[in-house]
Amino acid sequence: MQGTPYWLIILFAHFLVSLSVSCVINWLFLKLAFNLGSRAPSAQIRWTTDIKPALGGISFFIVFLISISFEGALPRETGLLFDNKLLGLTASTTLGFLIGLADDAYNTNPLVKFMGQLSCAFILIVSDVYIHFTEIPAIDFGLTGFWVIGLMNSINMLDNIDGVAASISATIILGLCTVIIIDSNITGGLYSVMMLGVLGALIGFLNFNWSPARIYMGDTGSQFLGVFLAGCGIIFFWKFKAPTDEFFQIKLFVIPVLFFIIPIIDTTTVTIRRLMRGQSPFVGGKDHITHHLIYLGLNEKQVVTLLAGVSLLSIPLSLPLLLDMVEWTWLVTVMYCNYFILLFIGFQILYSKGNAKKLEAEKEKGDSN
Repeated sequence: MQGTPYWLIILFAHFLVSLSVSCVINWLFLKLAFNLGSRAPSAQIRWTTDIKPALGGISFFIVFLISISFEGALPRETGLLFDNKLLGLTASTTLGFLIGLADDAYNTNPLVKFMGQLSCAFILIVSDVYIHFTEIPAIDFGLTGFWVIGLMNSINMLDNIDGVAASISATIILGLCTVIIIDSNITGGLYSVMMLGVLGALIGFLNFNWSPARIYMGDTGSQFLGVFLAGCGIIFFWKFKAPTDEFFQIKLFVIPVLFFIIPIIDTTTVTIRRLMRGQSPFVGGKDHITHHLIYLGLNEKQVVTLLAGVSLLSIPLSLPLLLDMVEWTWLVTVMYCNYFILLFIGFQILYSKGNAKKLEAEKEKGDSN
């Protein structure tokens, strides 16, 4: 691409600026507004019961807006400012941010929150950002709604120990950048600018959210990230189809599941286990994979490192498919499905062992009393 070195320098500079802005904003929040946005333990189920400001998500949105304003520096022929998909992504992420902001401030009714999430999905769909799975619009729209709402809740649920939601989101954005580069679109226009901006914001935020955290992202951050990653995932991950006319293609699911594997496994595990206990899957609790890895003996930093490492592993595992290095066959399908199944089973084993240690510790504590 002509001018690629120049744009790579610009993109790298934008990433550094975003990281710096994120650090400054979160530092200012900690210095000037400690009580603003603080969440009581009863309002936010986390591993720690300390009350800390939940303002980090605001820095994500500010950097996101700065990234959008970067459009003025892009070549005029890109016309990205008038791209329906880009406008839809911007509008839906803005609504996601406002939903989270309202929830942090007022603890909004779950039904109201759900309707807001549904509206985010609707905005993406009317902007032509939806999963093209079949030739039947109702099915495609329903799958898109499930994907968007599911991820908005999944990222929110994953934000339960210091650093984990931001770290996993950062690895997913790295996967998105990988797809853009492989698609021979090195700069990726404003999409790359937004992704690198949000990535910089996340890394800057992690400087204050890494265990022991001094600030949380709150629902403001998790709802913004959920719809942002869901929308970008539809654009860049949900497009790899085998060259056949089959109605149901597993290949279409492999890439998005591969990159979102940690949120999917965690949410699936928690949902199934809560339903088995007769509990609502929408009520928070300390029963996530992260918690049970801590029960097993890992500390918070080790848990985040483990999960982020598994998430990063998706990048090299996806390369054979992204680069068309292998022909899509049933054998390849079985291999990738088995990877997901084995990883899921592995986490269930660790979950069960951690739960056993937790029950043992509770029994010993009870006996001592």
